[in-house]
Amino acid sequence: MNDLTPDRDDRTAKLKGIGCARKRVEDARFTQGKGNYVDDIKLPGMLFGDFVRSPYAHARVKSIDTSAALALDGVVAVLTARDLEPLGLHWMPTLAGDKQMVLADGKVLFQGQEVAFVVARDRYVAADAVELVAVEYEELPVLTNPFEAMQSDIVLREDLTPGTDGAHGPRRHHNHIFLWEEGDRTATEQVIASADVVAEEMVYYHRTHPCPLETCGCVASMDKVNGKLTVYGTFQAPHVVRTVASLLSGIEERNIRIVSPDIGGGFGNKVGVYPGYVCSIVASIVTGVPVKWVEDRMDNLMATAFARDYWMKGRIAATKEGRITGLWCHVTADHGAFDACADPTRFPAGFFHICTGSYDIPVAYVGVDGVYTNKAPGGVAYRCSFRVTEAAYFIERMIEVLAIELNMDAAELRRINFIRADQFPYHSALGWEYDSGDYHTAWDKALKAVDYAGLRREQAERLAAFKRGETRKLIGIGLTHFTEIVGAGPVKNCDILGMGMFDSCEIRIHPTGSAIARLGTISQGQGHATTFAQILASEIGIPADSITIEEGDTDTAPYGLGTYGSRSTPVAGAATAMAGRKIRAKAQMIAAYLLEVHDDDVEFDIDRFTVKGAPERFKTMAEIAYAAYNQAIPGIEPGLEAVSYYDPPNMTYPFGAYICVMEIDVDTGETQIRQFYALDDCGTRINPMVIEGQVHGGLTEALAIAMGQEIAYDEMGNMKTATLMDFFMPTAWETPHYTTDHTETPSPHHPIGAKGVGESPNVGGVPAFSNAVHDALRPFGLRHTHMPHDHWRIWKAAHDLGLHG
Repeated sequence: MNDLTPDRDDRTAKLKGIGCARKRVEDARFTQGKGNYVDDIKLPGMLFGDFVRSPYAHARVKSIDTSAALALDGVVAVLTARDLEPLGLHWMPTLAGDKQMVLADGKVLFQGQEVAFVVARDRYVAADAVELVAVEYEELPVLTNPFEAMQSDIVLREDLTPGTDGAHGPRRHHNHIFLWEEGDRTATEQVIASADVVAEEMVYYHRTHPCPLETCGCVASMDKVNGKLTVYGTFQAPHVVRTVASLLSGIEERNIRIVSPDIGGGFGNKVGVYPGYVCSIVASIVTGVPVKWVEDRMDNLMATAFARDYWMKGRIAATKEGRITGLWCHVTADHGAFDACADPTRFPAGFFHICTGSYDIPVAYVGVDGVYTNKAPGGVAYRCSFRVTEAAYFIERMIEVLAIELNMDAAELRRINFIRADQFPYHSALGWEYDSGDYHTAWDKALKAVDYAGLRREQAERLAAFKRGETRKLIGIGLTHFTEIVGAGPVKNCDILGMGMFDSCEIRIHPTGSAIARLGTISQGQGHATTFAQILASEIGIPADSITIEEGDTDTAPYGLGTYGSRSTPVAGAATAMAGRKIRAKAQMIAAYLLEVHDDDVEFDIDRFTVKGAPERFKTMAEIAYAAYNQAIPGIEPGLEAVSYYDPPNMTYPFGAYICVMEIDVDTGETQIRQFYALDDCGTRINPMVIEGQVHGGLTEALAIAMGQEIAYDEMGNMKTATLMDFFMPTAWETPHYTTDHTETPSPHHPIGAKGVGESPNVGGVPAFSNAVHDALRPFGLRHTHMPHDHWRIWKAAHDLGLHG
């Protein structure tokens, strides 16, 4: 090594680029209580808003008397649909192309629906005034079952003309929203009709809720002098909110500033536009002062966007040897009172047609019926990419059911049906092009890591002991191999409200060699300030510690489609890398000029450009940055800046192999997670430490969903799980130890080969936990039982199988 050349390993370590387990830079202020959340924002003269909410799931609003509330000292205004109607704001468009009431217009359609908005000088006065608004209701029959809704004479959406088409085509019933289909139905049904073996099952993925630590809220401030509206809010897609706010209010988009400060978790819950945002904006315009709205926990669980609620009827066909020949699925999707799902326009059921999973299935069909019911609207991608979790749960349960039908080991059934490594890029029967994968290697590594053969022997020994009366605990081995689709997405087939789902990055290198990068995404705990700086460090040769990442302010960030569905790294990460390469290309020309050689005679080396064949002659990126601002270089503009808008050619397909070992006490229904092994392949790994944290968090959410978390209603539409006393949130006591592992199969079309990982543990974790429960009880005839698998339901399943007494 030349004495003039510093050690490359030392320079690489100083850079802290891709692959470095760099500590999260965000944590220093969060752990010291220095975060800046919406409820921390205090503006001069600020008022506070709160909602009057319906106690009924379905009722006509006969009258609203606001006089007593207005008489309360400190109350400034009470808004109703009648006040918003002249402004055309009593209804608003949803992200799914439907429309939704901002405030109840004639009737309410779910418990907790917003009826009136109280504005007061004090938050507690506003809450008191809510109790003084007198609303006369006329109760109407309630429909909470989507199958009953499709048979009922009761018309839920009276605003929709019977017989007219919806946003996604013909509606075949007044409570029907759409029928969406993919695949070859005729060919699939023919294959199933002639198959050696067919397994059939109804798989229900229950309604649940993202329940972020921070609830939704905003502060709207209308500056009437300058005509500028500023809104601080819990927005996962700030630019989209700005566009929607402009369309609703009529204010030019240039005069609207949306700011997403620190966000205490999103998980899809903060993608959509809620009535609280609209009412706060209207109230600020009317009063001329800032108005803050922050919901409480019960409001969040009752009225903001739910997740799941998919009834999935499946048929899977195979040969006697276990080779899958076809998959058929029909979904009845409960969308609640309004179709407010945050899905790309072209895909009203999201990416559910990834339901062929990791398997080489030659022919498949899926149809999804969307249905209105008297429940809260939403259908968000709760720690998944647009219904991928439902799809993964469906296929992994169907594989288990097929294994029972074949009397075959479920691990081997998966192995013989995996897409082979030499089949990539793989075109699925439902239209997706999987970018890359090596499923067999990952599966073999996972089975070996847990000693799968040994676990099966132990399970058999425990079963024998159980039958002899020596123990009341059984062992279940939950297997899952999932393939996810993330990185929405290509503008050619992914948009929200007509806006293509590209993303962006703008980089400015300062004269002294530090940098700032602004992106169209917004972190909700994913560590963007850490990992995006690492991508840039590797691309432009400036240490990650010298790079600032800025997001969430539409006045400074380039237009982007936000953060959800694990799209940050696949799309915005790619935009960051591409912008960095533009910087590097210009830096190469500057370096060549400074070194007095041709552009082609210099090459990039970690943090500098060197002359080919003479590494002792170099210019560091810091030297190049300084020269960009203080030297007149012929043919090159001063400065060192770049912007990239990245439209991916395809989505990315991370995958994983998860194995859960669970013990079940049949007499109490109690469970103990003895081991959970999670192998993820997210392509190029940017920061192993951040990845591990994301996996741990997602698995804990999966544990909650599979083992107890549920949004439940009674027959009157009353929500039974509206507080954290009833809605299961795991603590450290319930959370098991997780063993994480990985393989690395880079995406061939992504600039750095990254695929994304944030959603994967929820996608793969839920079926792994569920399959463990089913596997434990399989020897006694259990084929399938619906989630969540809380102690009562497990006890009930054991009772029904005759295992008590």
